[in-house]
Amino acid sequence: MKKFTCIVIAFAAAFAVFASSCSSGMKGENYFPDFALEEEGGNYDYDAVLEQPFTETAENPSAYFTLDRNTANYSLVRRQIMQYGELPAPDSVRAEEIVNYFDYDYPAPAEGDAISLTPYLFPCPWNEKHLLLDLGIRTKEVKINASAANYVFLIDVSGSMAGNDRIGLIKKAISYLVPSLGEKDAISIVTYANGVNTLLLPTAADEAGKDKILSAVNALEAGGSTYGSGGIERAYSLARENFQEGGNNRVILMSDGDFNVGVSDPDRLSSIIREKAAGGIYLTVLGFGMGNTRDSVLETLARNGNGNYAYIDNENEARKVFEKDIAGMLFTVAKDAKAGITFNADTVAKYRPIGYDTKLITEEQFENPDTDAGEIGSNLCVSALYEIELTEGAEANSLLARAEIRYKDVFAGNADTSVSADVSNAFQETDDTKFIACAAEFALLLRNSEYKGNASWENLLSRLSAIESGFSADPVKAEFFGIARTAADLGSKT
Repeated sequence: MKKFTCIVIAFAAAFAVFASSCSSGMKGENYFPDFALEEEGGNYDYDAVLEQPFTETAENPSAYFTLDRNTANYSLVRRQIMQYGELPAPDSVRAEEIVNYFDYDYPAPAEGDAISLTPYLFPCPWNEKHLLLDLGIRTKEVKINASAANYVFLIDVSGSMAGNDRIGLIKKAISYLVPSLGEKDAISIVTYANGVNTLLLPTAADEAGKDKILSAVNALEAGGSTYGSGGIERAYSLARENFQEGGNNRVILMSDGDFNVGVSDPDRLSSIIREKAAGGIYLTVLGFGMGNTRDSVLETLARNGNGNYAYIDNENEARKVFEKDIAGMLFTVAKDAKAGITFNADTVAKYRPIGYDTKLITEEQFENPDTDAGEIGSNLCVSALYEIELTEGAEANSLLARAEIRYKDVFAGNADTSVSADVSNAFQETDDTKFIACAAEFALLLRNSEYKGNASWENLLSRLSAIESGFSADPVKAEFFGIARTAADLGSKT
């Protein structure tokens, strides 16, 4: 585990970044919500990510990994760049969470399927001898009130959660969710600090219930130490007591992850959360704050708890998670999802995954239907990206690889299901693949990756400028352009 020290920049420097953002057509409130900066010297903990090297296809043609759609790392990177005026620690960057933060126009699954798989082959901008292969995945759309929900909010109210960007932002985030709840849904609230408190027993989300839920949330105050493991035990116990057969049973953890009372070791927390996840209760992890945020703990909980992980750095992100992305965040459609790809040694000389470095599994684990893997929510797109080098004899339209996704279909009784696709040597370049290449290059530059080839901030900004007209209907991609500009400026000063 490593620590990244966030040094708070002076107000004048912050205003300069803000002004630069506005001059490029970005709205300043995306980056500077109404809260104070943390004190100088706050520590941000993360687990270092080790990039995977190129693999010679003749030696090992297959690769396997668990599949999910977490986005926390992108929001963490955004906050460090746009609020603190610093590039993130290189080995803290998880490339797949940057690529997967955005929406892409992948084909929807066929009727009766939970997942579609569409491969795309296109040029690699940072190495003209290589190609990029994107496995484009999309999940079926489920209506938000399709089944009864049993949500237990597990809220960290310890002293480290004080402030408008922590407990204050939690209150706002929940206020965005509550209006979309249906009368069949039940909400419980557990809080933890020095001890654990059941603040709200299961409450139906009718009009009177919604008022009661919001009243309880608005009264939250932060103070004390952090008995996170005790909170986890209580929240899962409450979720089990109110378990809805055929419903959406989920614990929603909202915390900076700074557990300092009870169990705090990531390995022991992993064991606890795996045991809880085996009971059919899903987990959503929402990170808040920055200074002493324990990304390593939060990511571990999500990865081992049949869960997903997002980081809420400002009010816009809270709206995105609980309004735009709510079904994808709270309604799992594919459980224990895992991906496998086997390259053709006659046409592919070597390959390297861009991201999913911490999610690798063995062929035996891929073949085993009981392997605990990733969860993917409703109407989400997921990208699994590879950089490949073809053999000299590779002909047009020849077979490059066969990809397969295996998962349990939640809406078919957790039936073991798979979808596969052949990859041919034929370009399928789209506006989305051009953007995906930009997002991947952004991650390589932040990591100062040894595999970045000819990647540069100048080249990245030039390519983003060439496709900028397509951002008019997608403010999230437009925002990324502003972040890339600021990162390029910071990169030029290091």
